[in-house]
Amino acid sequence: MSETTHGGAIAVTAPPSPDAGLSPAELAAKYGLSVSGARPGLAEYVRQLWGRRHFILAFSQAKLTAQYSQAKLGQLWQVATPLLNAAVYFLIFGLILNAGRGMEKDVYIPFLVTGVFVFMFTQTSVMSGVRAISGNLGLVRALHFPRASLPVSFALQQLQQLMFSMIVLFVIAAAFGSYPSLSWLLILPALALQFLFNVGLSLIMARLGSKTPDLAQLMPFVMRTWMYGSGVMFSIPIMLQDKPAWIADVLMYNPAAIYMDLIRFALIDGYGSENLPSHVWFAALLWAVLVGVAGFVYFWKAEERYGRG
Repeated sequence: MSETTHGGAIAVTAPPSPDAGLSPAELAAKYGLSVSGARPGLAEYVRQLWGRRHFILAFSQAKLTAQYSQAKLGQLWQVATPLLNAAVYFLIFGLILNAGRGMEKDVYIPFLVTGVFVFMFTQTSVMSGVRAISGNLGLVRALHFPRASLPVSFALQQLQQLMFSMIVLFVIAAAFGSYPSLSWLLILPALALQFLFNVGLSLIMARLGSKTPDLAQLMPFVMRTWMYGSGVMFSIPIMLQDKPAWIADVLMYNPAAIYMDLIRFALIDGYGSENLPSHVWFAALLWAVLVGVAGFVYFWKAEERYGRG
């Protein structure tokens, strides 16, 4: 196009762009562009996550090795920490407050140690999940990978740490008269369900913690309350036998109590099925699938927002 100016000269103007008036989204679609770091479909996301399985395992092992690298006792703290916690709880709750009433000593001590070890598996998975994104922003911003790899690897790290603790737990159980039997094999499906539950919970907390770093300061109080309400140090039915039955039912069906009691039932000879709620395996499966799937989907929905401001 051209037009004559006041001086008689002819000014040439560029023709209008064929892209004029198009929105950014329309421009991207026209030229086949896609958003950097856009969230893939759920099935594709699962495929990508499976493709990073070697990274997830290696990352969890590296974190586990580095956890106590500065301590003189090194990896022994993986076992010493929950054992010391159990010793403190036995002193306060077992001896002073008599929280083990209704149980023989050879049942209560394995009962308490099992509760501490198993609950710490969930507790540490949750606490590491809160910081999974916010504590690794450099990695998140530098590399492209499924962000769910981080909370999953932290939950896997805690599972590996629990495996060390289980060796000590088996020795304690045998020392108090609960010897290896076929029932001990039930520990495997119970831990598998708990791991799935922990992964889902870790994913939920990772998304929440990515935008609210202060959540890491609040969670210790939440976890302590959950621990006291889950029967780690006492038997819920015995302790609440003079309270309305629904209170004990609510506490016994909470997932932390369910997974602890399943492993206690499998491990301790004197801890029979009368201490378990009805349909306990169904409840354990339901919690694992519900929280595992919901947590994964909830985390995936914010995939493109992690590490962006």
